[in-house]
Amino acid sequence: MAELAIDGGLRCPFDAARGLQEQLRERLLDAIFDGCFPAHEPMPSSRRLSQELGVSRNTVVLVYEKLAQEGYLAASSRRGFYIDPGRLGERPHAGLEPDPRRLFGSGGEPPDWEARLAQHPSRLHAIVKPRNWRDYRYPFVYGQVEYDEVTAARWRECARLAATGPHARVWLDDQVAQDDPLLVEQITQRILPRRGIKAGPDQLLVTIGTQNSLSMLAQLLARKGMPVGMEEPGYVDARNIFTLAGCAPRPLDVDAQGLVVDDRLKGCEIVFCTPSHQSPTGVTMPLYRRIDLLQRASRDDFLVIEDDYESEQNILGRNHPALKSLDHSGRVIYLGSLTKSLLPGVRLGFVVADAELIRELRALRRYQYRHPPSNNQRTLALFLSLGYFDAHARRLSASLARKWRTISQAVTTLLPAATASGTSGGSALWLRGPQGFDAWALQRLAARRGVLIEPGHIHFLRDPRPSEFFRLGYAAMPHDDIVGGIHALAQAWNEMEQAG
Repeated sequence: MAELAIDGGLRCPFDAARGLQEQLRERLLDAIFDGCFPAHEPMPSSRRLSQELGVSRNTVVLVYEKLAQEGYLAASSRRGFYIDPGRLGERPHAGLEPDPRRLFGSGGEPPDWEARLAQHPSRLHAIVKPRNWRDYRYPFVYGQVEYDEVTAARWRECARLAATGPHARVWLDDQVAQDDPLLVEQITQRILPRRGIKAGPDQLLVTIGTQNSLSMLAQLLARKGMPVGMEEPGYVDARNIFTLAGCAPRPLDVDAQGLVVDDRLKGCEIVFCTPSHQSPTGVTMPLYRRIDLLQRASRDDFLVIEDDYESEQNILGRNHPALKSLDHSGRVIYLGSLTKSLLPGVRLGFVVADAELIRELRALRRYQYRHPPSNNQRTLALFLSLGYFDAHARRLSASLARKWRTISQAVTTLLPAATASGTSGGSALWLRGPQGFDAWALQRLAARRGVLIEPGHIHFLRDPRPSEFFRLGYAAMPHDDIVGGIHALAQAWNEMEQAG
């Protein structure tokens, strides 16, 4: 049995990106629970196992000793390590699970899910990004970031601190419906003032990202058939979330200054907008239009959901104040994200709104997932309080500014038929080809050259959707690869023109 374990999963190649001890521990535990090591026989010696797997003997010894400390193995002074028999029952042995159909004879047809499902979210048109985007030589993909070892190391430091002494005592208990007080303090006293927003703890709720914030708002505010104004083109997930809630999304034009504020807003009960960097075009709404939007919201009695998308990434000129900072009626619901440009996988955001709405959101959140993981909240709070977030933001801003200048110049030079929109900054370019241009055809030809781009038709609600738009995200791209990527994209463009 031990021979099978060594020849099987234990001998699989190790992942160079992960620690050897961590991977060896996982494989040994899998083999133990799967019954590959008999309890009455000693485990393979550290010398033999290190030779068989090509790792150092010290690595094997350290893993064995750690497993013994945790009770999985028992040490014998003369015969090495044995499996602790009491641990064998913690996980069923592979292949020994009884088949419930044999025990109870429960056959028959599976449920008719088509008839039972009240909704079919999978049928909505959504942005799909290839899971293997990193395999592309030039991945112009939006929503991902370039790996930053400094930030990663500082996050690990904060995670370590969060697991110690007084910090751990804060999050080890179930917080029920409350958020980490240190994180709330950091957001209200350090993050929001930069956007001109004043808010108390009772006006803020921590969520697990913008989509989660929108989903809870839709659950509380939406009614069947409710008209919800959406930017056109706009943020696809927001449109789909309100569609699932039974609303009737109403497309609202976007021009070079963002959402067009006119009489088409009348009749909307909610208007969703991204004034800082419009998604996906990247244009910024000027101050006069923001004031006009607020005046119309008050006059026509609708709510405004402000997604403060890429608010701190203007390269030229100052950032405009958030729409929420100009709101004195309580009609603006502000959505923020602390991790989109930091560590997208962490998934932490927040909502700022009137205390009455926050109270209901907090109660709703309790019945969904109580609160975001408290250890992650404390880690992020420390990341903010120690100044690491600010340092990351400065490095990110400088990096994106350099990339923006490079990609803008490369597109102007190598793709002269493409028209870029947006203001300076952000993490993507929104491009439009000439009349009749097919961005999907360009995407297929570019992929053959290792270039990943995103056709933009998905961002439109109207039918037929225009085919000439596409987006180039550059945050995840190393700076020195940008020109080469645009050059390869230009070759694909020329090939398409010659074929057409």
